[in-house]
Amino acid sequence: MASGTVATVLIPRTHDLGGFEVRRALPTTDRRMVGPFIFFDQMGPGEFLAGRGLDVRPHPHVGLATVTYLFEGEIIHRDSLGSVQPIRPGDVNWMTAGSGIAHSERTDRALRAQSNRLFGIQSWIALPQAQEETAPAFAHHPAATLPMLRDGGASVRLIAGEAWGERSPVAALSPMFYADVTLESNAVMPLPQEHAERAAYLLQGAIDVSGDRFEAGGMLIFRPGDGLALRGGRTGSPAGARWRANGRSAPPLLEFRELPP
Repeated sequence: MASGTVATVLIPRTHDLGGFEVRRALPTTDRRMVGPFIFFDQMGPGEFLAGRGLDVRPHPHVGLATVTYLFEGEIIHRDSLGSVQPIRPGDVNWMTAGSGIAHSERTDRALRAQSNRLFGIQSWIALPQAQEETAPAFAHHPAATLPMLRDGGASVRLIAGEAWGERSPVAALSPMFYADVTLESNAVMPLPQEHAERAAYLLQGAIDVSGDRFEAGGMLIFRPGDGLALRGGRTGSPAGARWRANGRSAPPLLEFRELPP
């Protein structure tokens, strides 16, 4: 359902990776990109039985960057630069492929001794044309190094870029912002207006936009130029929402998920 401020709602396609579900919101036939974001995948939430885990074998990338951010679980990243890095909830793994890199993503052997959960977002970001052949690089940023903002029932962790007067230490090659935001019931968060393209991906729960209610399971593409704020689930609706924002000099991308009661 579109509205006066929402131009399009993109419904993710679901893929089964051997018992683990991934929902891909970008690209679609209606929208190839949001700003520099080419692929946008929701991983889980899901649970692996004891003895199992994520097994993404070594594969190459060129001309882009991959960004991994988790809500639950842990992944071990390995790459052809020699990096070996676990990522946990709230951390950021930023891998610049540039002229070429190979990497794998797996669940650590110790975690496979028991059932383990995984929930997160992985996105692929196009590099500016001048940096498409840059040297490959990998950077890990622990959650504690990222700016946190709290105001009136909204909590924001700025993953990358600049927004709301803060700057993330994550080195992005395009002007952008990317944030993990939790909204309590009826809490309001304004969207930055300096980005021409703006979108929101609802993970769980519901949000209100200019009086219209949107449920989990879609990416909202907003009309450019509108001064907008997002409101967590109304009284009587789910307890709240969690969202992530992202953009460059064009886009913000947001994800939401219901808060525990």
